[in-house]
Amino acid sequence: MAKKLLDQLRETLRIKHYSYRTEEAYVDWARRFILFHNKRHPAEMGAPQIQSFLAHLAQDRNVSASTQNQALSALLFLYREVLHQEIEPILLSSAKRPERLPTVLARDEVLHLINQLSGTHKLMAQLLYGSGLRLMECVRLRVKDIDFEYKSITVRDGKGEKDRIVPLPETVIPDLRRQIERVRLLHQEDLSAGGGEVYLPYALATKYPNAAREFIWQYLFPAPKRSLDPRSGKERRHHLDPSGLQRAIKQAAHKADLQKRVTCHTLRHSFATHLLQNGYDIRTVQELLGHKDVRTTMIYTHVLNRGGRAVRSPLDQAIMVGDAHD
Repeated sequence: MAKKLLDQLRETLRIKHYSYRTEEAYVDWARRFILFHNKRHPAEMGAPQIQSFLAHLAQDRNVSASTQNQALSALLFLYREVLHQEIEPILLSSAKRPERLPTVLARDEVLHLINQLSGTHKLMAQLLYGSGLRLMECVRLRVKDIDFEYKSITVRDGKGEKDRIVPLPETVIPDLRRQIERVRLLHQEDLSAGGGEVYLPYALATKYPNAAREFIWQYLFPAPKRSLDPRSGKERRHHLDPSGLQRAIKQAAHKADLQKRVTCHTLRHSFATHLLQNGYDIRTVQELLGHKDVRTTMIYTHVLNRGGRAVRSPLDQAIMVGDAHD
């Protein structure tokens, strides 16, 4: 029964166009929820059992607030969309995420970090910083998303399934043109071998039967080898695995001897902060980042305040007064 239910959950997630990563995560949380309650069917349970599972995650498994909230979202989706049962929100509460300020690199630190990289990973890191892309937004770029004439990148189906346009750094254009030529040659090889098909989102593959083999739909950063699509079973060339870029960034930060915890998202944080430092207004930065609420963007204004809230340390003032008397 549990297997059948999980199959229904997968089908519903696909109908509603959730990403494969989200599908895998939601199905896994549903499975863990069922096993935690000794394989009871979720239809026989409700808010109290969900709450006890979340408490187990927080207290026994010591998971982060964001992980706990993902589990809650998965279970609410299961009850609402598959079992058609509404769970009263008042009976459950999201874990409060700690309010942490983002790690931001100075401009010279960004350049030092990028200079430790090479090849495709360097180009991708330049786009993370130069265009403010999220990791998966960068990895999922397609050839058609690059507009050299208008020096822009169209981010398709970003967070919240929204499209947006971000700047294309002029300094990466030569390398990006070479990358596209490499993709063209690879695609021609795939076509010659009887392949050349790429995954298309939603129902585009049905609406445009030949589009999956068109060059413009190919991933900008394709994987070195073709693989089987876990959903359709078809052999396709997917995009690069994001973990490769994550490892490369971590290693580059170590080589650059940066005394900060650096991830791919740190480059996006730095993009936003540096734009504000350059005088761009908060609404423009919000739009470029794809934030739904400007309050999310406001967190980057902390760096604009010299020190803490633009307060000058009394130690500096005392030393200045002492120097003046001398």
